[in-house]
Amino acid sequence: MPVKKKSAAKGVTPAQFKKIALSFPEANEKSSYGNPAFFIAKKFFTRWRKDDNAVVFIVDSMDTRDMMLELDPKTYFITDHYKDYPAVLMRMERITTDELQQMLERRWRHIAPKKLVKEIDEKAAMPNVKIAKMSKTKKARKK
Repeated sequence: MPVKKKSAAKGVTPAQFKKIALSFPEANEKSSYGNPAFFIAKKFFTRWRKDDNAVVFIVDSMDTRDMMLELDPKTYFITDHYKDYPAVLMRMERITTDELQQMLERRWRHIAPKKLVKEIDEKAAMPNVKIAKMSKTKKARKK
């Protein structure tokens, strides 16, 4: 009988969210609407919405956002504030840390300085190197 792989537990805590968001190169924390928000250099990356325990995630297009809302309305939703923006809110209790990491990596690649993305990709060609690990190297160089 094949062994089933145990799936990761759903639910991301604010502490896990912060740790993952800050693991990306050039990530920094600021306040936005009174909540912790994260930026890559000076570009908005993501933020936590305390009132509904959700993560703000910017997507590529309104079509992508609408597709996410249709496919999984229990996980993804928007408020009136986001109705005209290519952004979706993700309920933290409905996602895993791995899913959050993957989604934020996609966003990071879109907004990070192209030179930095290229540098990370070249180093990632080495076995077992991830973007989150690269950020520690980058921060160590700044000291």
